[in-house]
Amino acid sequence: MSERSRIYEEKMEKSLKNLEGELQGIRAGRANPHVLDKITVDYYGTPTGIQQVANVQVPEARMITISPWEPKMVKPIIKALQMSDIGINPTDDGRVIRLVFPELTEERRKQLVKDVKKKGEGAKVAVRNIRRDANDQLKKLKKTEEVSEDEIADEEDIIQKATDQYIKKIDETIEAKTKELMTI
Repeated sequence: MSERSRIYEEKMEKSLKNLEGELQGIRAGRANPHVLDKITVDYYGTPTGIQQVANVQVPEARMITISPWEPKMVKPIIKALQMSDIGINPTDDGRVIRLVFPELTEERRKQLVKDVKKKGEGAKVAVRNIRRDANDQLKKLKKTEEVSEDEIADEEDIIQKATDQYIKKIDETIEAKTKELMTI
């Protein structure tokens, strides 16, 4: 595999990892601390992730507890949670914040599955765009440099195989998340 192919394959890998990161933030009726990953709280003037200012635990299947290391951080964390899009109202006792995840309705599960498939399609489009960019680059090489047509064909074949491989991985990731969402 040439350096060119490796670069494009790394870009495809980044697209897959980005999709996996987005899917971790989708809650499936069970408590998952990753729903807090993108939420930041003002910590001495600096936007900081909740995991950096508090202990986050999952004591039950549908509950997350957040125990700030500094008691004065309870109110800013609650404010950040209320401003976020997780859709859960936090409760607190002055020291510990609790997020209780309600059971998902069938309708909500189906909506989440649609969202997952849409994100998956976006990742597939990104991978196909990377393939297109790679093929365009190879066509330019064919015109300018002394690269044989066989080498170009080999590179195109490698890029196509990588594309097929990543599309398959994306499909598997979507299928796993869909199964997780539809499991009651």
